[in-house]
Amino acid sequence: MGFVQEAPRLAHPFHDDRVLNAWLARTLPADRLAAMRPDLDALADYAVMAWDRRGRTPRTEPVLTQWDAWGARVDRIALTPAWEEGPGITTKHAVLAAGHAGSPWARVEEFARVYLYHVASEFYCCPLAMTDGAATALHASGNRALIERALPRFLSRDPTTFWLSGQWMTETPGGSDVGRTETVARQDANGQWHLHGRKWFSSAVVGEAALALARPEGAGTGTAALALFYVETKDESGAWRGITIDRLKKKLGTHELPTAEIHLDGLPATPVGPLDHGVRQIAPMLNVTRTWNAVCAVASMARAISLARDYATRRSAFGTRLIDQPLHGRTLADMQAEYEAAFSLTFFVAELLGRVEHGENEVHEAALLRLLTPLAKLWTAKVSIRVVSEALECFGGAGYIEDTGLPQLLRDAQVYAIWEGTTNVLSLDMLRALSGGLAPLRQAVDALVPDDGEPARAVIVSALDAAEALLGEIAADRASLEASARGLAFTLARTMAAALLLRSARWGAASGDPRPAAAARRFLARGLDRLALPENEDDVLLASDRAM
Repeated sequence: MGFVQEAPRLAHPFHDDRVLNAWLARTLPADRLAAMRPDLDALADYAVMAWDRRGRTPRTEPVLTQWDAWGARVDRIALTPAWEEGPGITTKHAVLAAGHAGSPWARVEEFARVYLYHVASEFYCCPLAMTDGAATALHASGNRALIERALPRFLSRDPTTFWLSGQWMTETPGGSDVGRTETVARQDANGQWHLHGRKWFSSAVVGEAALALARPEGAGTGTAALALFYVETKDESGAWRGITIDRLKKKLGTHELPTAEIHLDGLPATPVGPLDHGVRQIAPMLNVTRTWNAVCAVASMARAISLARDYATRRSAFGTRLIDQPLHGRTLADMQAEYEAAFSLTFFVAELLGRVEHGENEVHEAALLRLLTPLAKLWTAKVSIRVVSEALECFGGAGYIEDTGLPQLLRDAQVYAIWEGTTNVLSLDMLRALSGGLAPLRQAVDALVPDDGEPARAVIVSALDAAEALLGEIAADRASLEASARGLAFTLARTMAAALLLRSARWGAASGDPRPAAAARRFLARGLDRLALPENEDDVLLASDRAM
């Protein structure tokens, strides 16, 4: 009765992350990488500390106090320690500011920080993503007054002046269908706009500002009549400005994130641009927030695999360490291959975003970014759920025990497929991006895998040919086209990821590292074509067995 299983330890998320280090070394100029290393070291150190703290202390959640002891309405929210630490960590290590540093490398430098910080942040990265998106949307709007008012705060390197921004779009009648928005904007005698309505889902209501959709009073129905407004949530004394918090949401995961239902009763608001086509004004933030989603999904995979790999060296069963058992080793290797594919696609999109934002892209790359962003978001979300679930199995019963901190990883991973657009919504968005065909994707593949003699290139080209053939067959039938969107999306995402893995394999071979090539082989062995089969790998194998 004296046996006690040794718990998994978290490897240093920067020093011990081969994939991240190889990517950064190949992508960034040496001087820029050297300059950001202290921040990456510190964020990874924080991640190790946060994991150790999670094992020592009870998990906490935000607490809403609506009334004080004397009967005054206060709507005060107490946050978890990681959220209290968030402004200091974010500003000290330029988690947000790095992405707006005026360089085509800025997004890679930003998202490397996000990747290391996310899991430890307890989803403080969610409002950071919204804030990044708000900064991008305001900058694109050209509204000088709002740019000068908000951007220095959103991108501050000082925690005392740093602001978070929310994104208030979701209402009871519709989530993605924002055309059903019921919030009304009314203008008073002095020309000041005020918002009245109910927002059913406002992430990080504790932020100092938000972008909100509302229908100007007297405007027509539908999406085109909506306007985008900028709001600040509290006055100079710290009191809410026409905001009442009804309750905090009870969610499957992301428990530390204070998501609220709120009523707006005269909240002062400023139009970001014209008083119509507000959704169009949001569009510049979508590439940003969807890339955040993909980076965070990949970060969750990295965390789960790191813990599972370490545990395999500490746990013995039937007289042998798990790491030395062939089937367990293969399971870990398969998870690693999926993760490396997802990482490669995500950080390629991050690199592409930075180049496009600064006008240093090739002609086809703007269209490529438009296509790959929804693909990266939807596919990495699905891969993350599958990989994290598999990782929990690697712990046996311990993976199901709350005190280990492991079940939280799976609950939290489920959100990636929902926030910033569900898989179906993003698949339909991909169809719009495909209106010009697959030429941008083919150009990217040709650049990544230029050798016609490479056998794997034939597999990639074959998958692209199959996708293009299907598009040609059903282009005139809108219902069939939409019904096929998920299969197309998964196929194109896997195809691009495979091309990137082959490039990584060449990089690895040049430095004497065979592991990237092994990951590429494993990923390709599971197939690229998902046009007629589900994305879940077990279902794919079952469907293949039935067909034989």
